Amino acid sequence: MNKETHRMTTEATPEQPAQQRLPRTLTRDLNHHDGQTVRLQGFVHARRDLGGVQFVVLRDVSGVTQCVGKGLNLPLAESSVEVTGTVKAHPKAPGGFEVQISEFRVISAAVEASPVEIPKMEWNVNPETMLDYRVVTVRGLKERAALKVQAELVAAFRDHLMTEGFTEISTPKIVSAGAEGGANLFPIDYFGQGAYLAQSPQLYKQIMVGVFERVFEVAPVYRAEEHATSRHLNEYLSLDVEMGFIEDEEDVMSLENRLLASIMTRLKATSQAEFDLLGATIPDVPAHIPRISLFDARALVTEKYGHQVGGKDLDPEAERLLCQHYAETEGSDFVFVTKYPRAARPFYAHPDSNADGSLSSEITRGFDLLFRGIEITSGGQRIHDHAMLMDSIAAYKLNPESLSGYTEVFKYGMPPHGGFAIGAERLTAKLLGISNVRYARAFPRDRHRLTP
Repeated sequence: MNKETHRMTTEATPEQPAQQRLPRTLTRDLNHHDGQTVRLQGFVHARRDLGGVQFVVLRDVSGVTQCVGKGLNLPLAESSVEVTGTVKAHPKAPGGFEVQISEFRVISAAVEASPVEIPKMEWNVNPETMLDYRVVTVRGLKERAALKVQAELVAAFRDHLMTEGFTEISTPKIVSAGAEGGANLFPIDYFGQGAYLAQSPQLYKQIMVGVFERVFEVAPVYRAEEHATSRHLNEYLSLDVEMGFIEDEEDVMSLENRLLASIMTRLKATSQAEFDLLGATIPDVPAHIPRISLFDARALVTEKYGHQVGGKDLDPEAERLLCQHYAETEGSDFVFVTKYPRAARPFYAHPDSNADGSLSSEITRGFDLLFRGIEITSGGQRIHDHAMLMDSIAAYKLNPESLSGYTEVFKYGMPPHGGFAIGAERLTAKLLGISNVRYARAFPRDRHRLTP
């Protein structure tokens, strides 16, 4: 090989002036450059040497491609490199094209071998090791595909709500009291004063209904729950919505129905490749997601499947069976469970109406949305009347003084309102068939994990 025309080195060399260099080409665009010389930049995803011919699988933000050369002093996997070469069609190469290397430059060499061989990673093989080395394993094709889908999901969430007149807000994550009561709060020292990490923006987004009428927030929330399951995180991304001047919770469910349909339409347009990589299917959202009351849902799974439901809510098996029923009978991956009892809902849940028009003391206008066997949403109509709210706080044996910053606004004409919250990681995991929600977050926090 003529070294004057084929410079191949692992030494970082001074970059050429910008006007003399080829523009960077992404691997996904190689099909537009057949027979042309291109310049790629990315990471050494994999490498092998076969009888003097060297193969480098280069990974960039858009995908992977095979690069072929000779006489290369290849760096360790995950080194960042630059390849210049000629694009040639090749039926067995990723994407149907490979690059025949004329110039190879190491931009930044890995100083030690990766603790995990990224091309061979599997989520069901030693998952703790994959999470321990997340700074590297998050680079995997499947790992980043899940995060890319989540980014598109969040973008679609924002875009649709803005088309319906919602305003994005930002609420405090250091609070003096919990939004839902209970003990699942992380205490912190706030300049010598007791405070907590916010478990929900619920109270603030209700206050902001009095400002913008329709609001949403995308932000982390914190739950000090000692779960060790595949469906729980102690820090997760919450997609919160609240809307004013509603008739009842049906307006809120209808909004979520439209929102989910819009999100799935966006994912079909932007993320089909990621779904294909993970062997997942983007669901169709019915024009009217089925509804069933909690009481009837419990009866259905008992009568049809023989499953006895304990507690005041649906247990995980009951959620799975209920979704199975609606998938089989109505072809829907989604089902709203409605009319939750007061004991299963927070103090601000609005009571439901009895047949005579009076308000129930036992049933609320709260709902959950189940998707493919798991709850992804909790929502409902909220109490907007000040006297009713104070009575509810007393009934829940909460300290009204600790909630005074919230309850004050209800003295000033708050409209009927309601909303919901979606856990972004849980929805992402169920969409993509990921068995553990921790893989739907770049750097998960569970009860045992504070790093990386």
